Amino acid sequence: MMIPEEILTSHMWVFYTLIPCLLIDGVARLPAPQNLSVQSTNMKHLLTWSPVTMAGEVIHYSVEYQGEYESLYVSHIWIPSSRCSPTEVPECDVTDDITATVPYNLRVRATLGSQTSAWSTLKPPFNRNSTILTPPGMEVTKDGFHLVIKLEDLGPQFEFLVTYWKREPGAKEHVKIMRSRGIPVHLETMEPGAVYCVKAQTLVNAIGRYSTFSPTECVKVQEETLPLALALFAFIGFMLILVVVPLSIWKMGRLLQYSCCPAVVLPDTLKITSSPQKLISCRREEVEACAMTVQSPEELFRTWI
Repeated sequence: MMIPEEILTSHMWVFYTLIPCLLIDGVARLPAPQNLSVQSTNMKHLLTWSPVTMAGEVIHYSVEYQGEYESLYVSHIWIPSSRCSPTEVPECDVTDDITATVPYNLRVRATLGSQTSAWSTLKPPFNRNSTILTPPGMEVTKDGFHLVIKLEDLGPQFEFLVTYWKREPGAKEHVKIMRSRGIPVHLETMEPGAVYCVKAQTLVNAIGRYSTFSPTECVKVQEETLPLALALFAFIGFMLILVVVPLSIWKMGRLLQYSCCPAVVLPDTLKITSSPQKLISCRREEVEACAMTVQSPEELFRTWI
């Protein structure tokens, strides 16, 4: 069946009228990214979108943002994202770009060589006060009689409200506001035999919001092995042992010394009262004179009568 020339001409006219819609400045239009959304948890903001697919081709994406200041006071300018201009993956971490608690406009477009798509804009604008805050991860331990907590480090904007108490009827809850650097922190000195419980929640002052509380964790302190009085007596006994035992050993050594090796005492007549040197230095003349003065028995008898 032959197509009338008039119909063929009209179809060609429609085709030519559509070409300007597909070409702008001689550049073919790519499909624009769709389904833009922001997933935000604990002040980490991730912009995602549906990827543009072209068989055998790698598509790049450009991301731009516009805060309240740019929108109202700087002629509606758009600023390229610091991390994602361009990027090959259909997502962009815009955490560093969102610096105030105001609505932010975000937009994305696809690029393939010299071809670009139209911009797709996030609807509605994103405000970081909508972020989801989760309870902090925590580890509760004991160091002797010290209650110790270690909290997850979520960043410099985060503080934590830590609530702890001794588990007993009518116990009072204690609250501490802490910043975490991922290091253990002492909470309280615990009583022997008591059970202490801890829970925590996240606080971000920049958006004025709290998370829910973490699950409660409890630790128990062991009873003292010795009563205080018994421990005192044990200490005194130990000190006595340190003093008495060396003294007893010394005394026993002295007794054994006198028993096995007694000291010999010389009679007074055998003791030398003069210096031995003086005895040796006695002159010969004196010895001879002493010998000459010796009298016979008869002379002694006459002298006595």
